[in-house]
Amino acid sequence: MTTRPARAVFSWLLVFGVFLSKAVIAEITLPQANGEVVHLPASAERIITLAPNLAELVFAAGAGEQLVAVVEYSNFPQQVKTLPRVGDAFRIDLERVIGLQPDLIIAWQSGNPQTALQKLQQLGFTVWQVEITRPEEIADVVENIARATGTEEHGKQIAKQLRGRLTKLKQQNSEKPPLSYFYQIAARPLYTINGQHIISRSLEVCGAVNVFSDLSALAPQVSRESVILADPQAMIAPEIPGELPALNVWRDWPQLRAVETAALLYLPVDEISQATPRLLDSIELACKLLDGVREKQLDNL
Repeated sequence: MTTRPARAVFSWLLVFGVFLSKAVIAEITLPQANGEVVHLPASAERIITLAPNLAELVFAAGAGEQLVAVVEYSNFPQQVKTLPRVGDAFRIDLERVIGLQPDLIIAWQSGNPQTALQKLQQLGFTVWQVEITRPEEIADVVENIARATGTEEHGKQIAKQLRGRLTKLKQQNSEKPPLSYFYQIAARPLYTINGQHIISRSLEVCGAVNVFSDLSALAPQVSRESVILADPQAMIAPEIPGELPALNVWRDWPQLRAVETAALLYLPVDEISQATPRLLDSIELACKLLDGVREKQLDNL
C-alpha cells in the first residue's frame, strides 16, 4: 500500500516531470551562419535587429509586433520607421540595448562587427547571427524567425509562397540564352560583385552571366579597362532616388555592346541590395529587362 508521503512525492515528481518535458519541448534551436546553434527557452517576445534587411524579415515572418528596436536605414515596412534606433551597422549603442532588455538580438554575420556582438553576448544577451548568400535562403530565414517568435504558421505560409515564386521564375527563364552583364556597385572607384554575391546568384535566375564571376573578392574593385575588355551585353546598377543615373559614364564608350544597344539597366536599390522577400521583385524585373536586351540584340544581328 502506498503511503501518503510516498503519494505526495510521486505526485510532485509527476508534475515536475510534466513541467520539465514541456520546458524541453518549448526550447527553440536556431541555426547560425557559422554552423553553430542558438537555444531559446521560449518564443522571443522582445527582438532587436542589427541590419535593415533583418527588420524587414521579422515583419515578413509575422513578428513585427515583437520588434522593439532596429538600426539606422531600416525603412521597410512603414512601421519600422517609428521604432527606436540602437546604432548602425558599425556602431551599437550598448546602453540603449541594455535598457530595452531584448530576449533575442538578430545580427548579420558579415555586416556587424564581431567585437560588438561578442560584447552583447558577454552582457548576457542571446545573439543569433544569420547570413543569406542565395535567394533560396530568404525563405529559410523567414521560417526560422517564425519559429523563434511563435508565428510558425504565418512564416511557413510566406516561405511557401517565396519558394513557389522563385521556382516559377527559374522555370520561366531556364531555356533562355545566356546574357553577359557587368554589375556596378559604385563608379568612383569602380566596384562590382563576383559570382558568389547574392545579387549575382539572383541574376543567374534570369540566365545572366557575370563577367567578373571568377574574382575572389565578394565586392572587388576593377579597372575601367577590364570592363571595356569584357564588353558585356548589359550593364546593371542600383537606381538610387535623387542621384544621376550611375551608368551614364559608360556612354563615353559607344563601341561597348551594352551602350550600343542601350542595355544600361537599373534596379531599385533597396530591393536588389537587400536579402528580403522584395529581392524576388528585383529578380522578376531584371528578367523582364534582360529579355528586352535579348530582343534588341537579336534584331541587330
